[in-house]
Amino acid sequence: MKYTYTLLLTIIGAALCLMHMIGHDSDPVYMIFYSLSVPAWIYSLYTYTHINQALLYVTTILSWTLIGYVIDSLLWRKKVRH
Repeated sequence: MKYTYTLLLTIIGAALCLMHMIGHDSDPVYMIFYSLSVPAWIYSLYTYTHINQALLYVTTILSWTLIGYVIDSLLWRKKVRH
């Protein structure tokens, strides 16, 4: 099984976190990060005010990696069945 989407989405998650880390004060960057980060959606539901940024970045990258892995495994299963 090739892990093409896993690697690609991990890179996207890391780039998203790096972009947020560098441009945290910019409103468009802030909105992009919180729109595309699944853990940030969960944190916003509980209205936490003091979030550990490192934990948020790690969980964001892991969630993008997990999404990529699920895509890769579904494509692999489809290829094996046919």
